[in-house]
Amino acid sequence: MPGPLAGIKVLDLSSVVLGPLATQIMGDLGADVIKIEGPEGDTTRATGPGRSDDMAAIFMGLNRNKRSLVLDLKQKMACDALWKLIETADVFIHSIRPQKIAKLGFGHEAVLARNSRIVYAGIHGYRTGGPYEGTPAYDDVIQGQSGAADLMARLTGEPRYLPTILADKTCALVTAYSVMAALVERERSGQGQFVEIPMYETMVAYNMVEHLYGHTFDPPLAPMGYPRVLAPWRRPYKTSDGYICMLAYVDIQWRRFWMEVGRPEMNDDPRFSNLSNRSDNIAELYRIAGDCLGGRTTDEWLRIFQALDIPCATISTLEEVEADPHLQKIDFFRKMEHPTEGSIVVPDIPVQFSRTKPEMTRLQPKFGQHSVELLREAGLTEDEIQTLLDSKATRDGHVAAKGMETGDA
Repeated sequence: MPGPLAGIKVLDLSSVVLGPLATQIMGDLGADVIKIEGPEGDTTRATGPGRSDDMAAIFMGLNRNKRSLVLDLKQKMACDALWKLIETADVFIHSIRPQKIAKLGFGHEAVLARNSRIVYAGIHGYRTGGPYEGTPAYDDVIQGQSGAADLMARLTGEPRYLPTILADKTCALVTAYSVMAALVERERSGQGQFVEIPMYETMVAYNMVEHLYGHTFDPPLAPMGYPRVLAPWRRPYKTSDGYICMLAYVDIQWRRFWMEVGRPEMNDDPRFSNLSNRSDNIAELYRIAGDCLGGRTTDEWLRIFQALDIPCATISTLEEVEADPHLQKIDFFRKMEHPTEGSIVVPDIPVQFSRTKPEMTRLQPKFGQHSVELLREAGLTEDEIQTLLDSKATRDGHVAAKGMETGDA
């Protein structure tokens, strides 16, 4: 049975990480995602190692389950072709600054006027209406501005970015669920709408879930910053031969822990007698707990904590994650044969549905691979398509992708 979003057509004018990840999620769930690229192509096509000039590693990680259409929107005939696609689409997603998309003629008012049922998603750096409106933004900028780099400074002594594309990937998830929520509402009302996903506000809300802390109340009852996750001893604990991740949390887990490490008196220590008191003294709690674990090996502690029903795990390098026995058992890192790129490894779609199973029905498209196919579907004549090709308003990448037919995976 097709995925839960089967029958939904998505026009994706985004690039780099945030938008492409959001639309890949929708494609994994069954949507027909049309990746619309300018003549220069998505920059991630050249980011990282690759076997072809336009199929680099980062692009491969963000663009499965899509079809590629090249349109030079600086040319009127390409804009006309996009309008034809808009007329039958369910979702329009872009990551272009508001003033620039409006200048192209594809602002949300114009698009919704042409297709009142479309869900129009604008991925912006900042919410419309404030002084930052229309300002360019990328992941690093938003990590700094939203407080994420300050959180690192509180732990390391200097501001740093987290070593993951935190803002882009978090906002991609918000984009995907927001668009799907708007699609659900459309089933009730019959009307599409404009959905704005601002990176800055999204990441401020994300960080302040726990870090607003004492400022949740007015006047504040405590400083900002959740002490548990900012405690300097909140880190993997050193064992006699390595490290272990352990989190005793509820009262029974700590009672078992203190008995096992030979510190039963800690169960009567008022600083740690309940969750509230432990929260007030969390840094000292983690320091003392860490001092208790150096006398046994990681494997010994694993067996002990598992027997005590205390959550625990080893530290895994990225290479060990790829070789993890659980992930190997469920075939999470799937080896597949890409028609133009050869053997590739693809992380599986993480979520599972009992009836409408998500699938990888398309591997990553070559640049412009589906241009002619999609323009035909939009109703353009062969002469009109040839005119677009001759003027370089589109590009036919089908020849480069010979043998990679629709649905191959």
